[in-house]
Amino acid sequence: MPRKSTYPTPTDQSSLCLQYLGRCGGSARLGSIKFSLSVIQTLVNQRKVKISNTGTGFFVELEDAK
Repeated sequence: MPRKSTYPTPTDQSSLCLQYLGRCGGSARLGSIKFSLSVIQTLVNQRKVKISNTGTGFFVELEDAK
């Protein structure tokens, strides 16, 4: 019988989205992100990312990126 893992596994991909934004320099165009909007909304609610309108499109930016 297989053993159950004692470590929690994240069911959402919010950590992967944060890693992706970190590799992109801290911001990415909202239309180019392949993560679901619910993942992005979760990160906005947790105040880890913010959405900004630059006039040329919407960008998702890490909160601590300056």
